[in-house]
Amino acid sequence: MRAKIYRPARTAMQSGKAKTRFWLLEFEHSAAREIEPLMGWTSSKDTRQQLRLKFDSKEEALAYAAKNGIDAQVFAEPVRRRRVVSYSDNFRFDRRGTWTH
Repeated sequence: MRAKIYRPARTAMQSGKAKTRFWLLEFEHSAAREIEPLMGWTSSKDTRQQLRLKFDSKEEALAYAAKNGIDAQVFAEPVRRRRVVSYSDNFRFDRRGTWTH
């Protein structure tokens, strides 16, 4: 049983860091998905793929995985680069781009 531990990146629709302050433990798929013949829905016999466990720290997630015998792989946090841009920079005389209206 394999799992991955990671910290989620922020979505493209938000500018803040909401829902990114915790660590997730997700199980990898152990069975292939199948198309159900009657309705055509996608199904799977692996119920662990629906499970997402939230932890406050990476150490708590690793301790849980070790306690339950889960082979966990930790993915590094995404690097967040903050680019500070001022509105007044659009009107600087030493501006790099061409001035267009």
